[in-house]
Amino acid sequence: MLRFSTWKFIAIVAMTLAAILVVAPSMMTPAHYEALKERLPAWLTPPTIVLGLDLQGGSHVMLEVDKADILTTQVKNLREDVRRILREEKVAITGGIGATPRGVQLRVADAADRERILPKLRLLRNGFSARAGGGDSPLDVEETPDGLIRLTVTDAGLVEKTRRAVDQSIEVIRRRVDALGTREPSIQREGDDRIIVQVPGLQDPEQLKTILGQTAKLEFRLVAEAGQNPADSEELEQQDGTGKLPIEKQVMVQGEDLTDAQPGFDQQRGGEPVVNFRFNIRGAQRFGEVTSKNVDRLFAIVLDNKVISAPRILTPITGGSGQISGRFTVEEANNLSILLRAGALPAKLNIVEERTVGPGLGQDSIDAGKRAAYVGAGLVVVYMLITYGVFGVFANLALFVHIAFIFAGLVLLGSTLTLPGIAGIVLTIGMAVDSNVLIYERIREENHAGRTILASLDAGFKRAFATIVDSNVTMFVAAAILYFLGTGPVRGFAVSLALGILTTIITAYTMTQMMIAIWYHYARPTRLPI
Repeated sequence: MLRFSTWKFIAIVAMTLAAILVVAPSMMTPAHYEALKERLPAWLTPPTIVLGLDLQGGSHVMLEVDKADILTTQVKNLREDVRRILREEKVAITGGIGATPRGVQLRVADAADRERILPKLRLLRNGFSARAGGGDSPLDVEETPDGLIRLTVTDAGLVEKTRRAVDQSIEVIRRRVDALGTREPSIQREGDDRIIVQVPGLQDPEQLKTILGQTAKLEFRLVAEAGQNPADSEELEQQDGTGKLPIEKQVMVQGEDLTDAQPGFDQQRGGEPVVNFRFNIRGAQRFGEVTSKNVDRLFAIVLDNKVISAPRILTPITGGSGQISGRFTVEEANNLSILLRAGALPAKLNIVEERTVGPGLGQDSIDAGKRAAYVGAGLVVVYMLITYGVFGVFANLALFVHIAFIFAGLVLLGSTLTLPGIAGIVLTIGMAVDSNVLIYERIREENHAGRTILASLDAGFKRAFATIVDSNVTMFVAAAILYFLGTGPVRGFAVSLALGILTTIITAYTMTQMMIAIWYHYARPTRLPI
């Protein structure tokens, strides 16, 4: 006990000071923190604790993948694949490729032709890649004696496509929300076809809905000219509401080839807000080729099946960049650039629930959490002082350092502090002093058994250590299970609990041992104060 290592003393003091410095910016008022940020370079700006939706308010939206849209896309792609196979095999059909509610059908009169194309039609199942249970196929291919071939998307195929759409949508949504400049958004799956998006601090749900509600499928297509086959074009609405335009079905350049999109202003049009975009190598080559071959034709920019604009190609555009204009406002140009940078959603998402948590409600939660923490910590401090005297003072000092370590851990990890997280911190306060109680009671028992003060102190710490480790390890396992299996607020509780358990060993055992060693060295007591 009296030979407490110098390096341990220095390490504990240094860690305590570092924790206080890390937590200090979070304790500042918003005005003082902003003033500090202005004085420091960006790379030196200290981070602060990120408050969750329940503490600072924000927007909550639940989205649902539109299964009908997924099915429509699957059927459309299926028809194109069937048409490609027929063209490759040079097979003529009777009556064209017809549509069914969940697939397509075609009639091939010649048996030899059917034998050639059926194996390739069945290979289309591989494109669905369904993880169907029980051997279920994602695509049924049926043949009737009269030459009718029917391809039907099964429930297994639709479920798997929906699952994949949710996974892809989560990544796209995350990029879109991050572009808004918000911190620590919560984006998670809910069931098989829903996504919950929570954005703390965003009090404008309309902006979030605008960002999330659009598929952002960008296409560059030529405007159909008079005399073209009507089957090769379709009428699409113009975004400005001036009517419809005949647009060729063939997509010349996909929005997937965009590498960047930024809002800007067109000085030649009086500073009108626009979106400047740039293609990758493949997109630039294709864009240059199309504009070179179609000079003086109208080139439509189509977003989610609406024509944003249809400028005339005056000269070939070979630089791999361009500009989208459509009488945008500054906010609309910024939102469109965010959508294009983040990429298109794989399917349409419908908003099934939305709500806004006001900052007033968040402040009420903060105040309630503070009161609970203050009352809990106050009662613990008073109990330890009354029961253990000067040893209680050591336990209380270690407790305050314990709380500082938890908040410093939250800052360094970038974790979001939620109301359940505050509950976890309050719980760890009791757990931390519980370790001190185990140590002190063991010291008391050793002293009552006739040991000297020094021997009692030494035995109390050594024999209580195993019990402290066992109890904390079991709690840490429980916290880990909550973190990996839980979602949202449950994970916030688990993070706070886990950090509290890890810091308990440093504060309740090592730091308390250090303070008692220093006290014994200078006080040279003749009896224990407990």
